[in-house]
Amino acid sequence: MRPTASPWRALTAGALVAVIWAGSASAAVPTPMTGRGPYGELRSLADLSARRLGTAVAVAAAKWGTGGPVDDPAREQQVLDAAARRARAAGADPVTTVKIFRDQIEANKQVQRALHSRWQANPEEVPGETPDLSVVREKINRLNLALVRVIAVSAAPREASSCRAGLAVAAVRVRHDRRLDRVHAAALARALRSVCAGAPDEVP
Repeated sequence: MRPTASPWRALTAGALVAVIWAGSASAAVPTPMTGRGPYGELRSLADLSARRLGTAVAVAAAKWGTGGPVDDPAREQQVLDAAARRARAAGADPVTTVKIFRDQIEANKQVQRALHSRWQANPEEVPGETPDLSVVREKINRLNLALVRVIAVSAAPREASSCRAGLAVAAVRVRHDRRLDRVHAAALARALRSVCAGAPDEVP
């Protein structure tokens, strides 16, 4: 997202409306971005991760409006258990899949915490409506299914010695294409931390 006079205000207004609309307009599983070359799956993973992070605004607003905490261990375990089941069905390694999904969850919470801190300091930027968290989670569930499918078909590039370099390029392109602000860009690095076998703590 390009800087504005009030980037967080633009984020909370624009992205919130987009997420609510997308969550109710279609029940289809999102189509991963396709990329050329042997590492197109890495870009799909990065893009789906960014799209999943896009739901953090609505999730944060829903929890803010209801007074719910950012951490939700019960819901998080449900997501991880579902990811493991879907991984087995798709022929993916459930241990690796759960590890990647744990990073996805932590990245989403990273954005939520940043938003709550911002709203605490700037009450005028708090969204004027409280999204239905169940509707937002339906969208997240569809993104989760798409992520599992890409994880299942990306074993070769994820295990290749060039994975880190390929993923770094993919992340840069996705950050540019989706115009991510600094908070979402940092969270994307967190979300992709375990994508490559033996990956470092962060993707540049």
